[in-house]
Amino acid sequence: MVLLDGKKISNDIKDEITEEVKKMKANGEKVPHLAAVIVGNDGASLTYVGSKVRACERVGFESTMVRMSNTTSEVELLDKIHELNDNDDIDGFIIQLPLPKQIDTQRVLMAVNPDKDVDGFHPTNFGKMALDMSTFIPATPFGILELLERYGVETRGKHTVVIGRSHIVGRPMSILMGRKGFPGNSTVTLTHSQTKNINQITSQADIIISALGVPGFLKAEMVKDDVVIIDVGITRVPDETKTKGYYITGDVDFENVSKKASYITPVPGGVGPMTIAMLLKNTLLARENKFRK
Repeated sequence: MVLLDGKKISNDIKDEITEEVKKMKANGEKVPHLAAVIVGNDGASLTYVGSKVRACERVGFESTMVRMSNTTSEVELLDKIHELNDNDDIDGFIIQLPLPKQIDTQRVLMAVNPDKDVDGFHPTNFGKMALDMSTFIPATPFGILELLERYGVETRGKHTVVIGRSHIVGRPMSILMGRKGFPGNSTVTLTHSQTKNINQITSQADIIISALGVPGFLKAEMVKDDVVIIDVGITRVPDETKTKGYYITGDVDFENVSKKASYITPVPGGVGPMTIAMLLKNTLLARENKFRK
């Protein structure tokens, strides 16, 4: 069993980006600038955005955090987005989700300039991805592809089962794993909450990508020997015996499934660190695209 070490690979990617930024600085060129907009005081969101800002500092990017109150109106947020769209100094920006109830998330994401949409959520970028055109791939799916590629996991002709159909992970992964090229060229089954006999489907899978958010959902009896497991789920489970009062776990019963797997991602330390690394890579791409025009 090989552990797909997202922590190590994400650090390798950050080191590679750092070298590129050093060359830019040596040539007197503008370095990439990522902005993050956070609305409200959600603890998890603040932690995520903080880690993105620190990642920018590490690789030499410029970064801006835009904090807005929980009572921010949709109009105020849209005004801020238009401001960022028009700011030539900022190459890419993200809107941290979830947003407060008074704001229409879809309307907000539609307002982001697709050329600066480094999260890859805009329909223009999603459509380009579906058509195999060059574009921003959402950071988590992008990270999964990078893990598979760097570990040389064979995907051609394999049966990939995706569990979960979110726009952020499940649906894009189902498209990307079926595309021509590597990683890709697999036969994809997309499963979700309404899928019947899911055990039967997963037991036939060569590759399983689980993005369900249900702790320990995927059990050893649901998979075959030598399966490749990508666990995207990350859930805080309350546990008073732990110092923090909780522990973090994924969708997969790691202890038992890992005994049957050929490759598996840990949680934490698997897909999570890759997401931030690929966000940086998308920001670098946004800066390059701007200078090509």
